[in-house]
Amino acid sequence: MKLTVFDLDNWREIAATLAQNKTRTFMTGFGIFWGTAILALLLGGSEGLKHAMSRNFEGFATNAAVIFPGKTSLPYAGFDKGRPLDMNVQDVANIRRGVPQIESSSAVNALWANVVYKDKKSNVQLSGIEPDYARIFEPVVYHGRFINNADDINSRKVCVVGLEAARELFGNPADGIGKDVEVNGIYYKVVGIAGQTNEINIGAKMDESVFIPNTTMRRGYNLGRNVDFFMMTVRAGHTPAEIEPQLRRLIASNHPIDPSDRAAFFFFDISEQFNMVDTLFMGISLLALFVGAGTLLSGVIGVGNIMWIIVRERTHEIGIRRALGAKPADIIIQILSESSVLTVIGGLGGIAFAVLILAGAEFVTAGGDNPLRMQLSMSQAISILATFLVLGTAAGIVPALKAMRIKPIEALNEK
Repeated sequence: MKLTVFDLDNWREIAATLAQNKTRTFMTGFGIFWGTAILALLLGGSEGLKHAMSRNFEGFATNAAVIFPGKTSLPYAGFDKGRPLDMNVQDVANIRRGVPQIESSSAVNALWANVVYKDKKSNVQLSGIEPDYARIFEPVVYHGRFINNADDINSRKVCVVGLEAARELFGNPADGIGKDVEVNGIYYKVVGIAGQTNEINIGAKMDESVFIPNTTMRRGYNLGRNVDFFMMTVRAGHTPAEIEPQLRRLIASNHPIDPSDRAAFFFFDISEQFNMVDTLFMGISLLALFVGAGTLLSGVIGVGNIMWIIVRERTHEIGIRRALGAKPADIIIQILSESSVLTVIGGLGGIAFAVLILAGAEFVTAGGDNPLRMQLSMSQAISILATFLVLGTAAGIVPALKAMRIKPIEALNEK
C-alpha cells in the first residue's frame, strides 16, 4: 500500500481526517488564520504609517542645515554680550568659498507682505531666495516655472506665487501666469505658481508665500547686504554636523564675536530630524515583526498540537496501514500533508482578510490630505504564507516521526 503526495485518494483522506476532528481543526485553522491576518495587518499598517509620516518630509533635502543669526552670549574685544548678530552676503561668500563640502546653498531674506491684484489682496510671507533654494526645499511647480539663475543675477522683478495665495488673488491659479501683482508697493510679473506636499514650514508654507530673487528683494526693500538666514545641503559622504565648526569659524572671522560663542548664531541640523524619523520607522517595523512573530508562533504551536492528537487517535489506523505494507515515508507524507493543508488554508484566509481590511482603511482615508497607503505587497504576502507553511509543516515533523515509529503489532493492539 503506497501513498504519495500526488495521490487523489491521499488528499481525500486528508480532508476526511481533518473533517473528523472538526473542533480541533477549526480552532487550529482559526489560530493560523488569525496569526497570518495579524502579521499581514501589522506589516501593511506599518507601511501605511511610514508612508503617511514620510509625506510630511517629502521635497525637503535629508542632508540639509540652516544657519540663523542669534545674540552673543560672551563679551569679546571690548564689546558686551547680548549683541544681535547680523549675517550678510560676505558671510555667505566666505562659507561657499571655505566649505567645499557644501553642495547646494541659498541665502534667504523674508518679511510679511501684502500682495495685491486688482481688488484682491492676500497676506503672505515674501521670501527672497537664490536658485539653489529649489534643490534644498523642492517646490511643486503647478504652473510656469520657479526662480532661476538669470532672475537672481539680473535682479528681475519676477515672482512665484504660492498655490493658496494664487487662489485668493486669481481664482484659478493658472490664470495668474503673466499677470502683474503689487507686493508692498513694488510690481512683479508672476512667472510661476508653486506649493509643497510636506508639512515643513520656514515661517510659512510655500502655498502661502511669494518668492522673488534674493538680489531683487535686498535692493527693492533696502535690506542692504543683510541675510536673514542661510540654507545648505552637504555632499554625499558628509554630514552637516561635520562642517559646523568650519561654519562657526568663518562667520566669527567676519564679526566681532568670540569663535566659541555658540549662541551668536544657531545651527539647525535638519538631517538629525530625518535620522530620528528613520529610527522611528525602524522601531515600527521591529514592533510589527515582534508582535507578528508571537502570533505566528501561537499558530504553529496549534498545528503541532492538533497533529499530536490526530496521530494519537489514529494509532490503530496507522498500524493497519503498516501491516498492509505502507512504508514509514508514506506515513510521514500523510501527516505532513495534513499539517501543510491546514496551514495553507488558514494562511490564505488570513492574508485575504488582512488585504480587505487594509483596502478598506485606504479607501476611507482616500479623500483626505494625507491618504494612507496601507498595502500589502505580493512579495510580503508570499513571504508570510511561505513562512507559515514551512513552520507549520515543521510542526508536524515530530508527530510524523512518532507515527513512523509505531510498530504494526502495537498499533493493532491499541484501544
